[in-house]
Amino acid sequence: MSQQQLRRLQILLVDDDVHTRDKVQQALDQGFVLNHVHSLDEALRYLEESLPDVLVCEIILPDASGLDLCRQIRCSPSLQHLPIMLLTSLSTLQDKITGFEAGADDYVVKPFDTLHLRARLLLLSRIKRLEEKPA
Repeated sequence: MSQQQLRRLQILLVDDDVHTRDKVQQALDQGFVLNHVHSLDEALRYLEESLPDVLVCEIILPDASGLDLCRQIRCSPSLQHLPIMLLTSLSTLQDKITGFEAGADDYVVKPFDTLHLRARLLLLSRIKRLEEKPA
């Protein structure tokens, strides 16, 4: 196994709901490290210090919209390739389209299945690794 395969995936969850944090933690096993912040401001501070493998973000945040965070990340040269999953209770087709237009790579609706969430996170990390490989 390569060093990349042995390294635990770093996930940043941006959500002010403790129940969601607990359920996401249940979905992940020893192959993941979950870091959790409650707001857009906390997420931006975290991203200044550390780059996770995948960002998982709620759209409805206390201080702003997760869509704003997506847009800010996509405009930042150092962060623009960060995989973003929106994990939210907003479930209409228009909500999903708006999320993808804001820069999300994936969109999962609450309540979610833990096995499905884990599979989607692994997929996003695999896509990121493939994009990082030199041609």
